[in-house]
Amino acid sequence: MPSPFVTRLASFQHEERLAVEDDARSRTFAELWDRAQRVRLALTEGAPSLEGRAVAILVSPGALWLEAFFGTILAGGVALPLSPLYPPAELAWFGEDARAAAVIVSEDQHERGALLCEGRRVLFAETLADGPRPEGDAAPLEPDDVALLLYTSGTTGKPKGAMITHANVDVQAAILREAWAFGEGDRLLHALPLHHLHGLGISLLTTLLAGAAARLLPRFEARRVWETFCRPNPPTVWMAVPTMYQKLFEAFDAADEPTRARWASGARGLRLATSGSAALPVTLAERWRAVTGTIPLERFGMTEIGVGATNTLDPSGRRSGSVGLPPRSVEARIVDEAGNDLERGPGELWIRGPSVFKGYLGREQATQDAFAEGRWFRTGDVAERAEDGYLRLLGRTSVDILKSGGYKLSALEIEEALRENAAVAEVAVVGLPDEAWGERVVAVVVAAPGRAAECAPEVLRGWAKERMALYKVPREVIVVMSLPRNALGKVVKPELVKAIVRGTVANMSRTES
Repeated sequence: MPSPFVTRLASFQHEERLAVEDDARSRTFAELWDRAQRVRLALTEGAPSLEGRAVAILVSPGALWLEAFFGTILAGGVALPLSPLYPPAELAWFGEDARAAAVIVSEDQHERGALLCEGRRVLFAETLADGPRPEGDAAPLEPDDVALLLYTSGTTGKPKGAMITHANVDVQAAILREAWAFGEGDRLLHALPLHHLHGLGISLLTTLLAGAAARLLPRFEARRVWETFCRPNPPTVWMAVPTMYQKLFEAFDAADEPTRARWASGARGLRLATSGSAALPVTLAERWRAVTGTIPLERFGMTEIGVGATNTLDPSGRRSGSVGLPPRSVEARIVDEAGNDLERGPGELWIRGPSVFKGYLGREQATQDAFAEGRWFRTGDVAERAEDGYLRLLGRTSVDILKSGGYKLSALEIEEALRENAAVAEVAVVGLPDEAWGERVVAVVVAAPGRAAECAPEVLRGWAKERMALYKVPREVIVVMSLPRNALGKVVKPELVKAIVRGTVANMSRTES
């Protein structure tokens, strides 16, 4: 049976509709297919296939990135997308861990990728598709062949390479195409990183495998996103992480009234705005509703599973603070620590379905540990289920579920409560080892502009005591200028805990009681 991913992509090879555009160039589907075939020949050098060898892609977002990516897939390689934000040593580590045989690099990233390129075949994205087109078809690819190697975010440990198959990619796109009603008339505005499943699989590939077009920005810039909502032939879909929504509103609040009115009008023209990769604060969801009339469609996904739950496309069925229901073909369970099913929870969320990944590259024990009997993937997220089945996430078992004074607390729930204070711009709640409490609940806060005094530890703790159970009130408050985040804007809580213990959190003032 041939690869359903490649079969779907090939179905658009004669289409003259726009597929992708960036600041420098655009490609129709026919052009993208043609140039990907030329990349295939350049990579294989006339051989039938790369036979599953990894190709690292260190290319700035845009049409050239997609040519490199699809060419690698057609060549029978495994695409290893890497972030231009990674430091050189980390890029080299990923290449070594993946045993990458070649590197496709854009000229602007060559210096950063020098260590990655050492000892490997190097091809430049700018000229890679300028050669001849191959004669004949590529070597056949199977549904279970690995197409992608995406490294986990590393927010709870060392990144692991998740092997995502051709079948995984195809079914994930099909599930979301159905759930979110993607069609050829859609236009995605894309500003997410391409080395994570959110930016690549959930956003970009869902769009292209629906025959729709994508406008790729080189980076996220809040004002530019607002302006793009307002341009002629505007986007119909916007996908983002919570931090992007936060930055959008910071730019919105700083703009004058005519600009805000114009931006709001443009955003109301979106057919769909989604949020993922981290819990969307209810305050941000409601601000988006105030501007556009609907809250973003929040969903739950992971590198290993794709989208495991989603709110409905119909805005009336969406709920702030909920990630909705499992989509078609995805099963979900909530279990206790012994693996026994719980009707409501809270408990760990397990997911099963055809979009779940094959395993971790070179880490057989980690792969075995990730699955329960029956190929149920242990997400490590604690969830609870409403009467009608809607799921709500309470956080990661390793970093967001805190055990303090005999209570089991959700860091996300405490964060959400603290965000109700308008003086709190950002907040992360973590647990520090404590002999008396087990874990001491600590809130690390970034104050809104001009409101630092209201976030002073004794002031904020006093405010919290009036609004939440005393055992949930953080025993310590640290005020900082910024929080450590990964490329998707997710707070890296283990790094935050280390910085607090070392006393190296920048610009901090702290108190405890």
